[in-house]
Amino acid sequence: MNELNEGKKAKELENNKYFSKEIKDDLNLKLNPVAIKFILNIEDIPKNIDKLEEKIRHCEMVQKATDGEIFYTTANEQMCKGGSSTLGLEEVPEKIASGEFYYNLGRFSSLDSAKNTLDSIPKIDFQSYGILYSPLEKANFIPDVVIIITNTAQAMRISQAIVYKLHGRIEADFSGIQSICADAVAGPFINKKPNVTLGCSGSRQYADIKDEEVIIGLNGENLTHIVEALNDI
Repeated sequence: MNELNEGKKAKELENNKYFSKEIKDDLNLKLNPVAIKFILNIEDIPKNIDKLEEKIRHCEMVQKATDGEIFYTTANEQMCKGGSSTLGLEEVPEKIASGEFYYNLGRFSSLDSAKNTLDSIPKIDFQSYGILYSPLEKANFIPDVVIIITNTAQAMRISQAIVYKLHGRIEADFSGIQSICADAVAGPFINKKPNVTLGCSGSRQYADIKDEEVIIGLNGENLTHIVEALNDI
């Protein structure tokens, strides 16, 4: 059984290396695509992956993974509770759920508009123990979501690749808050569709998302189609 599991992990790593190389080469990406996986139980944590020993925001964790770091986190390491609760690591704090937190930041003209926006943000509806973060090229697991930080021209190419295989139109569903958590992870995971987001004040301030960058969240199941399309178009 151990040999079977090791063989499976090796195959997953081989696939992820290939997907990452093709995406980076075709798009001339500077940053590594990031693989995200939800951990339901503590025993599901791979033995070779350590917990992040600092408390930072999910968007900062994603940036660490673009730089090559591999780790997992629980709710305890997530500084931004809006992001953590959106990702299903803990209950949504009352001040966030009510809209009070963002209203007090001056992001909304009324508490009602803040509450209505928060109600519409995608949220994972089950509670996980933690989340795995890894550059796609180093991930020895099948990702639930892949995050790509791109410029607008690269985002156009990805959009063309998506519709080349999967047809239809690309949806950009965002509200300028909780972008790399809700828009780029929770939304694609729940809806099984890619999503494009422009980032948020937090991710641009703390995670160094550049003015010219946009974020694309891909459901892990879409990777094969997108890589094949990038090779064709």
